[in-house]
Amino acid sequence: MIAPSIAFGDAKTRRFYALSAGAVGVVFGDIGTSPLYAIQECFSDDNGLKVTAGNAFGIASLVIWALFIVVTVKYVLFVMRADNRGEGGIMALLSLINDRAIKNSRLSLVLIMGLFGAALFFGDGIITPAISVISAVEGIDVATPALHRFIVPISLGILVALFSFQDRGTAKIGAVFAPVMGIWFVTIAITGIGQILHHPGILAAVNPAYAASFMVNHGVHSFVVLGAVVLVVTGGEALYADMGHFGKKPIQIAWFGLVLPALFLNYFGQSALMLSDPTAASNPFYLMVPGWALWPMVLLATFATVIASQAVISGVFSITRQAVQLGFAPRMEVRHTSGEEEGQIFVPYANTALMIGVILLVIGFRSSANLAAAYGIAVTGTMATTTVLALIVARRQWAWSLWQCLTLGVLFLVVDLSFLGANLLKIPNGGWFPVGVGLAVFTLMMIWKRGRQILARRLLEESLPLPMFLRRRKESTVPKVPGTAIFLTSDPDSVPTALLHNLKHNKILHERVVFLTVLTEPVPRVPGNDRVHVEGLAEGFYRIILRYGFSQSADIPKALRLCRTLGLEFDLMETSFFIGRETLIPSVRADMPLWQEKVFVSMSRNALSATDFFRIPSNRVVELGTQVQL
Repeated sequence: MIAPSIAFGDAKTRRFYALSAGAVGVVFGDIGTSPLYAIQECFSDDNGLKVTAGNAFGIASLVIWALFIVVTVKYVLFVMRADNRGEGGIMALLSLINDRAIKNSRLSLVLIMGLFGAALFFGDGIITPAISVISAVEGIDVATPALHRFIVPISLGILVALFSFQDRGTAKIGAVFAPVMGIWFVTIAITGIGQILHHPGILAAVNPAYAASFMVNHGVHSFVVLGAVVLVVTGGEALYADMGHFGKKPIQIAWFGLVLPALFLNYFGQSALMLSDPTAASNPFYLMVPGWALWPMVLLATFATVIASQAVISGVFSITRQAVQLGFAPRMEVRHTSGEEEGQIFVPYANTALMIGVILLVIGFRSSANLAAAYGIAVTGTMATTTVLALIVARRQWAWSLWQCLTLGVLFLVVDLSFLGANLLKIPNGGWFPVGVGLAVFTLMMIWKRGRQILARRLLEESLPLPMFLRRRKESTVPKVPGTAIFLTSDPDSVPTALLHNLKHNKILHERVVFLTVLTEPVPRVPGNDRVHVEGLAEGFYRIILRYGFSQSADIPKALRLCRTLGLEFDLMETSFFIGRETLIPSVRADMPLWQEKVFVSMSRNALSATDFFRIPSNRVVELGTQVQL
């Protein structure tokens, strides 16, 4: 909290407002560009809703109250309280309430639900860039209809360029995010005000009675329209996911001070325009703009949608790294694009997969109206999952009473499940895509987790307990050679197979042997002073355990330098790293279906090597292979 007595020029205050401005530029891109297509989709031919005064008031009321209940009350005021040491997002929330299950690799119902919610985010990560950019470029059709055939090629060009520049990171372009989005929100607010002045009565739609009347009068049909209304709250999950980058208070200030008022005014303005001209429902956002400002608005909208896409893409990178660190995905290359910000990363594999998915989506659907049919299921599925997990936190961690949790749960879940149910109707028309992506990602995560468990069990069957090995070493006459040998092992209580193979074939031991285990804790970050644990096991034998959070990347050489203060110093030129490389062979055992074994073997073969993942100098690594039958 910032005390009221702090002067405006105080450094802490300046940083606070800088973070709030940064939140405008990064956090609200997705939800801030929803006006481009949300109201238009509500009155699309697919929904069969005619433009009448009653419908215009009803939709405006539904939109405003969706923003208020889902984003303001649920996310900004409730869910953002459930931070995992300052970090947000479904993975952070999951590890906050289910840390024991993650540590012990137990696939509980809550863990499975959370993982599926995270998997759905990958579907959102493909659809958001596609629908955001193509909806902005569709302004060309309003300005110059003859250029309609260029909408898809221009959109593809922008998207390919966006993904091509991802490896440069957001640090260099982040400085322009806040000004551009600031201009965007002010501009959409002004265009909305211009229409509201012609029909100020539209402001009465803030009364929820209009929303209730619309639902009652249209019956089942109103449920179908909810599938379009939900588009106004897409991006709400980013408020929570990006909390660790900006902090809770700056995001809340940005939301209440600029973003929410701008969205209200623009949505009211679009509804007011349709009262004057019902045909404006074909594209109410761009038809609000004066003719002289149309091309500048198309350009500004394109910039805004690129920024919105960037935020979602970065979120996919973060979730991918968290999944790898928590053991739900194979090792992948993670490049740090900033020397100052830990969260600014680039994951080449995820970037390529997203780009291919987005290109196929744009080519296949070809318009924002068609994409809107696919949009929503991933978002609403993740939102419903977040609600359940946050309520569990409130009950377990905050000691809320059962009636408090049930009251909020009923309010939020009625809305979330209504939106989710409405979007399930879209499955035949494109909703199958995000569901398919989510199921595929979830299946791969489950296969990887299960496969690693089976592999660990197989290796344990062939290993030797560490205490037994150390007792035998006292009686051994195996010659020792100068230097240090570091053996990487996932089980700190067993002898690594690489060491046993080294003894079997080379029949030597180094004068100093270190068993090194890297653990990922179910917290975002582990501070440096808690990173390293050193234990002397016997003369010349040591055990080192390195701990990292799920938002951190392991760097073994850097961590070993911390051992100096603990009495153990390493000279990398005198140190060899021994790493076991398993060749996996599928079998017909009943532990895992054969097709899953083959998928797991394929994922293992394509995983990043431990040498590269842990940033170990390749010229200091010795790999010893072994065959393991699953």
